[in-house]
Amino acid sequence: MKVNLPGVAGVVAASAVIALTSALLVYQMGQPRIWMTMSRDGLLPKAFSRIHPKYRTPSFSTIMTGFLVGIPALFANLEEVINLSSIGTLFAFVLVCGGVLILDLDPENQKKSKFKIPYINAKYYVGLSLVVALYLSLPTLGAWQDWFEGIWSGAEKADHVIMTCFFLIWVVIAFFSVTHNLSLIPVLGLLVNMYLMTQMGAMNWERFLYWCLAGLLIYFGYSYRKSKLNV
Repeated sequence: MKVNLPGVAGVVAASAVIALTSALLVYQMGQPRIWMTMSRDGLLPKAFSRIHPKYRTPSFSTIMTGFLVGIPALFANLEEVINLSSIGTLFAFVLVCGGVLILDLDPENQKKSKFKIPYINAKYYVGLSLVVALYLSLPTLGAWQDWFEGIWSGAEKADHVIMTCFFLIWVVIAFFSVTHNLSLIPVLGLLVNMYLMTQMGAMNWERFLYWCLAGLLIYFGYSYRKSKLNV
């Protein structure tokens, strides 16, 4: 490995600035439009779907995004912001993959859909991959007795709980893959993103759960009763 390459360092720094700017623009432009769509479906108050008469953009949603996301990010630790953004993005991917699997179970949705994911039966692959993963994990996890004891004691308690939940979910997905002939591609997307979430650390999971709790309170307090989709 070569070091002390100022020319290359400049290119990397410039690329990082461009990449960060692009990511921020995606968040800043995407989130208001998500809220606008949710508002049109009745999941959020009508103000979130308000369109600026001149710029034709969701003005109220953009302002709220700045207040609720941008301003708190200025006073938070950079690593915490990055990790929370990462776990939120991964969870969004999990929801998308899970939604695809649920829609595929309904024959009517399959007939209406213009785009179809290439189908590969996950019946054998998911269960086999679970067995292989458990076998390869034994050297790093140690004896199973020590592993399950670590769930209830020690500093790694939370990490053990998270990883154990992941393997239990993997078992459930393997079962449904056999009984419902699930498609392999969304199943792989679901498992890979969930595994990446397990690597985010217990503190990030704690904040993520608070975030989810806030969303659930909004949903059951307002969205569930006002939703236009509940017909």
